[in-house]
Amino acid sequence: MTTNENTTAAPDAFAPEEAPRLEWAKHAPEVWKAMLRLEKAANQGLDPKLSELVKIRASQLNHCAFCLDMHTKDALAAGESVERIVQLAAWEESRHFYTEKELAAIELTEAVTVLTDGFVPDEVYGKAAKYFDEAELAQLIAAITVINAWNRFGVTCRLTPGHYTPGQHA
Repeated sequence: MTTNENTTAAPDAFAPEEAPRLEWAKHAPEVWKAMLRLEKAANQGLDPKLSELVKIRASQLNHCAFCLDMHTKDALAAGESVERIVQLAAWEESRHFYTEKELAAIELTEAVTVLTDGFVPDEVYGKAAKYFDEAELAQLIAAITVINAWNRFGVTCRLTPGHYTPGQHA
């Protein structure tokens, strides 16, 4: 046996699971509880499937594997199709999978999530305002903002994906 054979895993073995950097919810339980309340409040009145699409898209943009795991599972549990979830990463080329209202929400999600230009363009906001009344739009903006906060906890603390059960934090 060569040295290489002793030190390498089988070619079909998965990479080892990484432990989180920090279990922030354990060390900041009041913040975690407040975030859960904020999450619940932000999603009131929004269609559950739309809410999950928004959460998935923001999590894709923020590279939050923990939130992607959670929200793809919750989307599937809410009746969302695998095809629409998969196509969400390339929604601009897959527009025909979504309604105009969903597209407006997805585009707004991107604008609010990626603030590198320093603002949400009037055109993007106007398109969303066309499909959502003011109360719905306020809830949508809140939901987008909350998932971005969750993503920052997940990415910073390197929370481990793969262990979430749909509805676990409901």
